[in-house]
Amino acid sequence: MIRLLFFIVLVLALGFGFAWLADRPGDLSIVWQDRRIEMSLMTAVTVIVSLIAAIMITWWLIRTILYSPRTLARYFRANKRDRGYQALSTGLLAAGSGDAAMARKMNKRTKGLLNADQEPLIHLLDVQAALIEGRHEEARKLFEAMSEDPETKLLGLRGLYLEAQRQGADEAAQHYAETAADEAPHLPWAGAAALSYRTREGKWDEALKLLERQRQAGTVQAADADRTKAVLLTARARDHVDSEPSSARDDALAALRLAPGFPPAAIIAAKALLRQDNLRKAAKTLEAAWKQNPHPEIAETYVRARVGDTAADRLKRAERLEKLKPLNPQSLDVVARAALEAHRFDLAREKAEASARLQPCEGIFLLLADIEEAETDDQGRVRHWLSQAVRAPRDPAWTADGYVSETWEPVSPVSGKLDAFEWKVPVEQLAGPSIDNEPPAQAFDRAMASLPPITRAPKPEPASVSNGATATVAPVADPLVEATVPADQPEEAKPETAKANTTVIEANAVPDSKQQTAAVSEPAGKPANNASTKPEDKPAVAAASPAKDKPHDAADADAKATAPAPAPVAQSDKADPAEVKPAEPAKAEKPVQVAAKANADPEADAKAKEAAFLTHRPDDPGIDVNAEPEKPGRFRLF
Repeated sequence: MIRLLFFIVLVLALGFGFAWLADRPGDLSIVWQDRRIEMSLMTAVTVIVSLIAAIMITWWLIRTILYSPRTLARYFRANKRDRGYQALSTGLLAAGSGDAAMARKMNKRTKGLLNADQEPLIHLLDVQAALIEGRHEEARKLFEAMSEDPETKLLGLRGLYLEAQRQGADEAAQHYAETAADEAPHLPWAGAAALSYRTREGKWDEALKLLERQRQAGTVQAADADRTKAVLLTARARDHVDSEPSSARDDALAALRLAPGFPPAAIIAAKALLRQDNLRKAAKTLEAAWKQNPHPEIAETYVRARVGDTAADRLKRAERLEKLKPLNPQSLDVVARAALEAHRFDLAREKAEASARLQPCEGIFLLLADIEEAETDDQGRVRHWLSQAVRAPRDPAWTADGYVSETWEPVSPVSGKLDAFEWKVPVEQLAGPSIDNEPPAQAFDRAMASLPPITRAPKPEPASVSNGATATVAPVADPLVEATVPADQPEEAKPETAKANTTVIEANAVPDSKQQTAAVSEPAGKPANNASTKPEDKPAVAAASPAKDKPHDAADADAKATAPAPAPVAQSDKADPAEVKPAEPAKAEKPVQVAAKANADPEADAKAKEAAFLTHRPDDPGIDVNAEPEKPGRFRLF
């Protein structure tokens, strides 16, 4: 193109020059060796230009004749090379398509047309043909020869790496990948393979250096590099959290800056800070991570961060997490579990039901079953929640390549992939029965509508009294009691009473309050400890009955022989002990007063007190099964 433009410009210049001379005529006179030559200026210029053209043409002809052998040789060599490249291209295409016969044919033709030392692609075609035909040993030797040539070294290393992987030689494959990564860190396959091998062996420092080289070479994107670096820093911090808390803390905090809300990094940073007695910063770190990603393990670490906390203290910390992330299923679940440990059954039930309404899953229904068993011990309602847990979706867990782990791991144990573990529902549950097809609120409303009513009275629990006093009601450990009757009544008309557990009250005076606490009394006939001696302040104790003169066995036999059958009482076998009353005598004209056996076991009384204090609570009105279920999608905490 440039030559054509030059030729056009030259022709235009000559034409312009001749036109300019034609407009300005003149004569030219030359005297040479006593001869005078006269001609016009136009003729002189034309002769000069023609002479120059003749000289150039003559030179071109002479040069062409002189260089014609070399030109012919170059032409034939170029033609042969073109045919060789055409055969090479056809052979590579045949090898890629799996045509072994065509690839072998084109390989032979290419070797006859091209020099293998000058064209490296011939070695590639030869290797591909050998691999297609299954001659792996020959292919491996060809790859080794290519790895020794600087021009084909990387290609040979990749071939050797793939062959080592095919044969299961992990050490050899690692060697080839490491060599290729050192030679060219910008190669994606070499960098990824070397990083995978280093992370499998726990060489976090070397993996971080290799990742930095890949970042500088532009092999990985900035976002992916930050995520990978955060995982590597977290893994290194996890290994050093016990031996070097300071370095583990720095690594974990750096990982949190690269990946905010990464649960393993937040947990490891908090553990390292707690080992340094820095509870305040550990709590702030967990709270910041909780805002980004409300994870159960973050909540567990936060709630139990301080050793020696009571259940009430842990409940306060759980409520703090709920304030940071309100109306979140995980926040409600944390509060419900802490309330269950603190025996705040109403609060635990409220939060658990709210969490189940937002996100029903196996764990929240199991928690409801635990609450039901701890509060009412109604096995029918417990089995109802257990059946809902069986049908509900499984809880999320750390999952990688179908493998479920109880804790986070930086590398998959199946494939060796870095950062493979994800917090999600295990894959195998997707094919099983589930209630995911309906909205979560509608599924929980359906479960509540089918909840059976309470058939057992709630377990007793401590009842609060002003000024910190506690009213404790407990059955007498020894159920053996003796009935007393007025002394003036004939022995024949003595009414017999059925044996029953009785409740005897001991009043412990409270210095700054009018309230009194109930407890197991001292033996009959003796005033209770610290009790008032006024008649209106202490329970009446009946006089000794004549029946006490008889042996216990004879008195019991007479009572069983003459006592009428007691009327049936509709009462659950775990009724509140405070509501149990002594059985009425059949024909008593006066109220019969009952006292505990004088020689009651003190150790059994103490155990009864403790059991009553831990389990007593006001009666639970239960759940109305006839109530209209809530509308789908409606969220209600109360």
